[in-house]
Amino acid sequence: MLPPSSPENNPMENLWDEPREKSLHNCVFDSLDALENHLEAETRDMVTDREYIQSIVA
Repeated sequence: MLPPSSPENNPMENLWDEPREKSLHNCVFDSLDALENHLEAETRDMVTDREYIQSIVA
């Protein structure tokens, strides 16, 4: 069993740090659809940024 927070063992934990701090921090969405659309856009941006992904999992 992993400890509650173990980013060195699970690099995916670090994946959402930047979007959560930059684009979701103190945000209120009018609907679940608005939140989903925002998360989809953030995910698309992250997936296309290879350097960002490599810096997290390397």
